[in-house]
Amino acid sequence: MPRPTARVLTLLELLQSGGTRTVAELADRLGVEGRTVRRYVDQLIDLDVPVESVRGRYGGYRLGPGYRLPPLMLSDDEALAVLLGLVAGRRTGLTTTQHTASETASAKIRRVLPKHLARRLDTLLDALAFTDQPGEFDTPDAGVLLTIADAVRHHRPVSIRYTDRDGRRSERTLHTYGVVAHAGRWYVTGKDARISEDRTFRLDRIADARTLPGSFEAPVGPGPAQRVLSGFATAEYQYEVTLRIHGTVEQIRTRLPASVASLEECKSEVPPFLGICQGQLSALTVSWTQCRMWSSSRPRATSCRAWVTALT
Repeated sequence: MPRPTARVLTLLELLQSGGTRTVAELADRLGVEGRTVRRYVDQLIDLDVPVESVRGRYGGYRLGPGYRLPPLMLSDDEALAVLLGLVAGRRTGLTTTQHTASETASAKIRRVLPKHLARRLDTLLDALAFTDQPGEFDTPDAGVLLTIADAVRHHRPVSIRYTDRDGRRSERTLHTYGVVAHAGRWYVTGKDARISEDRTFRLDRIADARTLPGSFEAPVGPGPAQRVLSGFATAEYQYEVTLRIHGTVEQIRTRLPASVASLEECKSEVPPFLGICQGQLSALTVSWTQCRMWSSSRPRATSCRAWVTALT
C-alpha cells in the first residue's frame, strides 16, 4: 500500500476515535506537515467522509454525525487483544444473553487474520490454562444492560421489573449509581426510590428496564464497586459472626475480601504495633463460615470443629 494512502487511512482511524483533533496533533501523529494533513482531509471529503472543520483556538477536524464506519481495521496486536478479551469474557460469564454474539465475533475476526497470526493465536490458546473452572452464569439481556448504562451516564431514574432469589416479583424505580461486574455476574447499584435506601440488583434478574423522565444528583462517597462489595458484606443472613483477628486491615483483606466481611481496627485496646481488627461476617450456613475461618486464620481443625459444634 502506498504510504500516502496508508496515512489517509490512519487519519480516518484517528478521527474515528472521537473528539476534535488539532492540525498540529494530526501532523505529529502522521509524521507530516500541516498542509499535508489538510490535503489528506480533502481526500477523505472526496470519498464522502463527512469531515468537519472546527474553528477557534482549540479547533481542528472531527467526523460529522451520522457517519457509518467502514470495515473495521485492526493491527495484529489489536486483533489479538480483542480475541483474548472475548475468550476471557466467555470464561468469566461477562457476556449478555446473546451467547452466540461473542462466538460469531470471534469467528469473523479469525477468518481475516493473517495465517501467521492465526497460528500464533492457536498456539497461545492451546497453552493457556485457567485456575478456575468454567461456570454456567445467568447473563443479562443486552437491551436491559444498555438501558441501565445510559441511565447511569445521564443520571436518569429507571423503572425495572425484578425477580429476587425467592422468586418474588416487583417493580421498582431506581436511581442508578453504576454497573458493576463481580465474580462472573453483572450488578446495578443505586437508590430504591420507594424506600429511599441503597440497593444492589443482579442484572440477569431484571426482566425489563425503562428510562423515566427527570434526573437526580449522584451521591458523594464510595464508588459503585465499593458500594456493591459493602452490600455483600453487610447483607442480612441467618448467622452473624464477629471475629477478633491479629493483623492489619491490609493483611486480613488478603483472606477476607470486602465482599465477605467488614473490618474495623481496634486501636484503643492494643498498642498500634500489635494490630487487632474486628470483623463482621454474615452467612447462610455455619459450614460456609467455618471454611472462611480456616482460610483466614488457619486455626487448628479440632478447635474449629468444637466451635461449629457449639454453634449448632
